[in-house]
Amino acid sequence: MLDLGFVSAILPHKSLFEVLDYAQQQHFACVEVMCWPSSSSDARRYAGVSHISVDQLSTEDLVALKAKLDLHPVKISALGYYPNPLDPDETQAAFYREHIQKIIKAAAVLGISRVNTFVGRDYTKNVAYNIGRFSEVWPEIIALADTLQIKIGIENCPMFFSDDEWPGGKNLMTTPKIWDELFTIIPSANFGLNYDPSHMVFQMMDYTYPIYHYADRIHHVHLKDVKVYPEKLNRVGILANPLEYHSPKIPGLGDIQWGKFISALNDVRYRGPIVIEVEDKAYEGSEEDIDKAIRSARNHIQQFLP
Repeated sequence: MLDLGFVSAILPHKSLFEVLDYAQQQHFACVEVMCWPSSSSDARRYAGVSHISVDQLSTEDLVALKAKLDLHPVKISALGYYPNPLDPDETQAAFYREHIQKIIKAAAVLGISRVNTFVGRDYTKNVAYNIGRFSEVWPEIIALADTLQIKIGIENCPMFFSDDEWPGGKNLMTTPKIWDELFTIIPSANFGLNYDPSHMVFQMMDYTYPIYHYADRIHHVHLKDVKVYPEKLNRVGILANPLEYHSPKIPGLGDIQWGKFISALNDVRYRGPIVIEVEDKAYEGSEEDIDKAIRSARNHIQQFLP
């Protein structure tokens, strides 16, 4: 019913097939594979990882890779790339958008039905400005996805975790109100969500609400937990940098009730990937810690799966 996997960004030093073999050994069904550009690094945590370098592979290379992937028991749930396609530096933003389109084309050749990314945002401007900018540049991307029958899952992360993302964050698609406006601008069924409940929690929102109200737009799911520290929140308030009062955790060690979450997915008959995203600083010390994080998260989630 639900295909359990993990995001490949947490294993940056393994090759693609080493990641897939590890996933098989740990009894995962799928992996979301990162596809950052080989020519543009990103210093952000968990960014810049590329297990498929789509900008270095010809169509013939991709066809050959598809043949190998088809033989592996672990499948690719989606190709992932999370830049800021509405960056205030238009040259940079255009580069990001071009690479997203390269990934969409590669996904079609590889027979992978989903690409996950961010909408982006000019964090120095208000929501209305960014919606206008979205309406100018994103229809072309989704038109390509429609032509190739690729689903685009936009993660609902505000991308406001550090001072250089203040005050607006670097991803517009953060709340149901905004989703409605963007879905009205681009009504394509291929334009939807890579839904991560953790980003609702620190915004003080119900993390099951989107499941019941946007079931037909959920193309992919991230499993990441989060812990809000009330004593810190009482000191700094919700207008502070969110990392001042909350921290990402692996599933089972934060505030999300995963039985409730999985039950909601079952209620709306979601059938698709649910992938663990490890961004827990408590498990970054070594390869052994990362392995423990993945296995611990898997064990916690599996108790709610048939």
